Amino acid sequence: MTTLWIKNPMAIFTANDQDARGGLLISNGKITELVALGQSPKQPYDTFFDASQLVITPGLINSHHHFYQTLTRAWAPVVNAPLFPWLTTLYPVWAKLNPEQLHLATQIALSELLLSGCTFAADHHYLFPQQLTDAIDIQVNAAKEIGLRVMLTRGSMSLGQDAGGLPPQHTVQDIDIILKDSERLVKKYHQRSPDAMVNMALAPCSPFSVTQDIMKESAQLAQNLDVRLHTHLAETIDEENFCLNMFGMRTVDYLESVGWLSDRTWLAHGIHFNADEIRRLGQAKVGICHCPHSNMRLASGICPTMDLLDAGSPIGLGVDGSASGDASNLILETRQAMYLQRLKYGAEKITPELALSWATTGSAQLLGRAQHLGQLQVGFQADLACYALNDVKFSGAHDPIAALLLCGADRAEHVMVKGDWVVKNQSLVNVDVDELQAKHRVVAKALLAA
Repeated sequence: MTTLWIKNPMAIFTANDQDARGGLLISNGKITELVALGQSPKQPYDTFFDASQLVITPGLINSHHHFYQTLTRAWAPVVNAPLFPWLTTLYPVWAKLNPEQLHLATQIALSELLLSGCTFAADHHYLFPQQLTDAIDIQVNAAKEIGLRVMLTRGSMSLGQDAGGLPPQHTVQDIDIILKDSERLVKKYHQRSPDAMVNMALAPCSPFSVTQDIMKESAQLAQNLDVRLHTHLAETIDEENFCLNMFGMRTVDYLESVGWLSDRTWLAHGIHFNADEIRRLGQAKVGICHCPHSNMRLASGICPTMDLLDAGSPIGLGVDGSASGDASNLILETRQAMYLQRLKYGAEKITPELALSWATTGSAQLLGRAQHLGQLQVGFQADLACYALNDVKFSGAHDPIAALLLCGADRAEHVMVKGDWVVKNQSLVNVDVDELQAKHRVVAKALLAA
């Protein structure tokens, strides 16, 4: 076991306002000391890493994604479609996914995230056609090869078109199959230690694709297994109207009716809430994942982040699916969150530091890992991202932390997960990206040609 001093960064965002301008001491996968400006470590160290030309942040945390969608990015038939027609056009394509395609799609998504400075990513996978019933097992193996922490959610669709839902009937599963597989996956893969690399959650897809029964049963199973709950909610007005027509209630009433109004739950999007619904969500500590690029791409609306925060709901960030956000780049997503939220709340309130906190501490809260991820703090996991400001776009920048977002940082120089470098000099340590991309492009074309 060696102890590493990451020495004298140009700037450091700890996400907790502690002085670490002299750097960090890393040992056994954890942060063991924050070094103040002008100081040397109090503890002995074996080696040091010169960070004087780097801006350091906690590893960014992506709290909502659909990895498989890297195969259908920028597909012409849906480029200009809003959510419901976008989905109904893509569902039949996605239903053809095979194991090789999912494995490569997952690795491409994780690689892109890592290169942007992301160290922990949640995926919402809800497609289990007959040829892909072991989808989550495939994702576990794909993630291990990359070296990124993952929260893999066992999604589901149980409300097909025959019963008034949006998905084609051949893409839905029976409730007993869903619950049995959910329990199997949690027991097999969910890790509970502070250094866990794989977490599991239960994630029925959305009000327009699952029955109330699967929502209720998933909530009970999540409580029994002590795991988190995730779903899409209040993304569009179409969804709100669907809930009113199908269930006779608005989205938050629906959420409460199925037993999901709790701090175990985090929601993707969370746009169309009224003041009373925001109050109820905050009171229950329901988390909200803001997905700005996707919300703008599909013209869904703007998440009321500050109102939700003021009410008590934690806010995190997600890149969403790579066919609606199209890019799986979390530092750019953070920049977009800052700019989009400034349109709603003003420049004074939405600072670069606030946006970065959503991508770090906020997302860690959503995923139930706030006690050991999302901050640079003694005892926390050594997950961090280092950004160089040597590109022409940064020339003349004076505030290094603000420059990350204002000047458009889009790629990390180095990334560490659990004390190990997984990105060095903007290159992945554990995978040949060129070879991976070549394979991925082939299967992406095959999927659309099938």
